Amino acid sequence: MTKRPAVSELQYGQGDATFQAAGGLFGVRCLVDTFYDIMANEPEYKRIWELHPNDNIALRDKLTRFLCGWMGGPRLYLQKYGPINIPQVHKHLDIDSNLRDLWLSCMSRALKQQRYPQHLKDYLLRELTVPAELIRKTAQSRLVETSTQPFSR
Repeated sequence: MTKRPAVSELQYGQGDATFQAAGGLFGVRCLVDTFYDIMANEPEYKRIWELHPNDNIALRDKLTRFLCGWMGGPRLYLQKYGPINIPQVHKHLDIDSNLRDLWLSCMSRALKQQRYPQHLKDYLLRELTVPAELIRKTAQSRLVETSTQPFSR
């Protein structure tokens, strides 16, 4: 069996390079399990954990499937759950910059525990700030829309 060559940081984001560097489905699932285990068990992440539904199995499955496609791998979320717009899915939540940063902090801790090359960990955390910020902006725009609507009977 031929060993696949190592992926350089310059290749991340191209094709399935990021997905493969993360260890494929198994590697992504390990990241997600670590992420939610930290969130569920560390008091500093309690505010974020309480925003999630009680169905922990579905929660982990959805993020795993989403990240697989987001990293350039198979679009497993789409196959099982249909299309997704991450900011809109989170729009009902009151996500501010503190919650965004907590989520990123939790993901950073989960990434540190993975056997990924450091440049992959850095790349993923940097790239995850983009959807995290979009989620914050979308949630905040809902709050602004709600507060500026006239009172009606």
